[in-house]
Amino acid sequence: MRWRGQRESDNVEDRRGISVSGRGVALSGTGIVLVLALALLTGQDPIALLETVGGPAASVEPGPGGRVGAPTDESGQFTSVVLASTEDVWGRQFDTSGRRYEEPTLVLFSDAVNSACGFNSAAVGPFYCPVDRKVYLDLSFFEELERRFGAPGDFAHAYVIAHEVGHHVQNLLGVAERVHGAQQRASREEANALSVRMELQADCLAGVWAHDANRQADLLDPGDVEEGLRAAAAIGDDRLQKQGQGYTVPESWTHGSSAMRARWLRRGLERGSIDACDTFAARDL
Repeated sequence: MRWRGQRESDNVEDRRGISVSGRGVALSGTGIVLVLALALLTGQDPIALLETVGGPAASVEPGPGGRVGAPTDESGQFTSVVLASTEDVWGRQFDTSGRRYEEPTLVLFSDAVNSACGFNSAAVGPFYCPVDRKVYLDLSFFEELERRFGAPGDFAHAYVIAHEVGHHVQNLLGVAERVHGAQQRASREEANALSVRMELQADCLAGVWAHDANRQADLLDPGDVEEGLRAAAAIGDDRLQKQGQGYTVPESWTHGSSAMRARWLRRGLERGSIDACDTFAARDL
């Protein structure tokens, strides 16, 4: 991935090294996948663990802020470049449809962080908080993605960031509010199915970003698409369940199977349009 020398975003808040404390963990995005993986690998009941760890989180103060602006270390610079690229892409996409894109902030943290959605340990992975419109990322997740899930590479890492920014796009478009409202009125199985469609749409939106960014800035190297597809497939619900318990339970999926995640990421990569990402209208995922 040709990211060096590209524009860096100043919408980065670096809280790495800042100690925080809090109660209650707010789960969202990739974090749910990691909790499910932990449950399945340790033999615990995934639903029970999610209810224990990710119950309703009390609103808390965000805590001490960090340095604002593009970081100076290589890993921080990489995230800043990817974030800037998403800003450029979604700014153009929203302009085309007569909307204004409101840029999110990316918060880098280590170990734990307080957000407007609650207190989060790094163990839950990257997440997006719709309340403060910030993406939260502990860079150690990328090491976990490579070591535990076998998905190395810069573009695999960029896909993770773009997926969480995809949740921000859903928030701005009103998708998140509609889905969460429907989930409150639904059964657990129905709520899970809605979650799958929402996560797959975020995967597709990550693909839209990559399509547009590559067209405008020649971002992708040979093999990058395969890196992203491998990362998407690595954290599919069916793969995690098979690793943990030897069989799958589709009714409990919250993010979709490996095939689904790779399929919708590829769809966004190939079509490069928000309209191509309507997972809620799709008959087959």
